[in-house]
Amino acid sequence: MSGSHFHSHDDHADHAHPHDTLPAQHDHVFLGEGHARNEKRTWIVIAVTTTMMVVEIIAGNVYGSMALVADGWHMSTHAAAMLIAALAYFYARRHATNRRFTFGTGKLGDLAGFTSAIVLAMIALLIAWESFMRLRAPVSINFREAIIIAVIGLAVNLVCAWLLKDDHHHHGHSHGHDHDHDHHHHDHAGKDQNLRAAYLHVLADAFTSVLAILALTLGSLYGWSWLDPAMGIVGSLVIANWSWSLIRDTGATLLDYVPDDEDLPEEIREIVAQEGAEIVDLHVWQLGPGHHGAIVSILADHPKAPSYYREKLAAIHDLSHVTVEVEARAA
Repeated sequence: MSGSHFHSHDDHADHAHPHDTLPAQHDHVFLGEGHARNEKRTWIVIAVTTTMMVVEIIAGNVYGSMALVADGWHMSTHAAAMLIAALAYFYARRHATNRRFTFGTGKLGDLAGFTSAIVLAMIALLIAWESFMRLRAPVSINFREAIIIAVIGLAVNLVCAWLLKDDHHHHGHSHGHDHDHDHHHHDHAGKDQNLRAAYLHVLADAFTSVLAILALTLGSLYGWSWLDPAMGIVGSLVIANWSWSLIRDTGATLLDYVPDDEDLPEEIREIVAQEGAEIVDLHVWQLGPGHHGAIVSILADHPKAPSYYREKLAAIHDLSHVTVEVEARAA
């Protein structure tokens, strides 16, 4: 049985001594292609959110507005969650070439997204609890001031949401393959879950602002003070749903789960079958946004060198790291 990897390195790597250093091109950098841009934008959003938070808390204390202070502290929870995202980008970039991370740091964004999703769930619980308390013991609302705060908060959140929107339409690698044939281009879960987590925090804040404006406007017109906490409960349920979606998706990636709509295993089987060989064991997992790894065990009547099959599999664009094992079928 023989084994092999591919990135863009030469076939002599197949015969390298275990203690030989791999060619320079054989890196394990599996960061998403928008990593630097997303990191920069996350820090900008943190700066904007933190500035707004400080202004609200100071103004609230100066003018004796509890609503302003509460909104400021609420923004602080989202700023803290976005700090998780920013630090994850920073750490993943700093340690991208650290060989102790066997398969790179590409999945760090999913770990940060998972953590951030739990924070989002806690925020949803906090909003729901506060809303129930308000329903049980209503407090007098200064409608005009509260509406102004909500509108300003919404404007800030919409700017931040625009900055964090994942708007790149193609997925690729930071290191290409040195092959002339066509690459299969697919979106193999190329989403940056870390960016999605930060975006959902901003969106959650914007959504609560919209609900608050609606509830406060109707409350000021018809005297429905109960509408504000009622909208809070609605908002908490929507945010909890977003949180669950993020926990489910990031958790699946962390556990190397292959989604039903992931067609990479089929593509690999198809390519190997065209060579008249059979796959007896196949493992496919995500290494980072737009990057996948695979371990392929091949059984063939007339086996070729692992490098041959590796070269064929290199046509799959989102396959960034492959180990090929080849065995001759028993006579």
